[in-house]
Amino acid sequence: MRYYIYAFIVLLLDQATKWLIVSRLELGESRSVIGDFFQITSHRNAGAAFGILQNQRWFFLAITVLVAVGVVWYLQKTRKEGKKLLPFALSLLLGGALGNFIDRALFGEVVDFLDFHFRFSFFGIPVNYPFPIFNIADSAIVVGVALIFVDSLISWRQEAKQNAANKLESGDAQS
Repeated sequence: MRYYIYAFIVLLLDQATKWLIVSRLELGESRSVIGDFFQITSHRNAGAAFGILQNQRWFFLAITVLVAVGVVWYLQKTRKEGKKLLPFALSLLLGGALGNFIDRALFGEVVDFLDFHFRFSFFGIPVNYPFPIFNIADSAIVVGVALIFVDSLISWRQEAKQNAANKLESGDAQS
């Protein structure tokens, strides 16, 4: 149950921050948080990450329903196995997916506002990179996917250790 609470917290944080942006900033308006590096910018995205697949609302709604059902099923499965990291990662993924789903279902676009602009010199070459504007749901999805990857690495390592131990045991039994 607690993993669904985590997903709900992500959903609430996402929707609350988006509501604040929509109610307090005009579309395109920016407020500096850390100079030009980090700004809060009211932006809308009718596509996916990095603005790809613009105006594919029904596609994203259908995919999100399928993903959410799959995540809930897998969350139940991993919870029963006693895992901790993977269900937490899945709860972040679920909360983020539902947060963006609500925006797409109600408005046909997602409210984005976290705006980072990287300016620095890399071995004497100037770098000027505005990162695509994103939101809390996007962040939860990215962190969730990263944690799924970490969990996979941990599981792989544990399996490798177990296989090595099994080989040692079977080698000792044959001696």
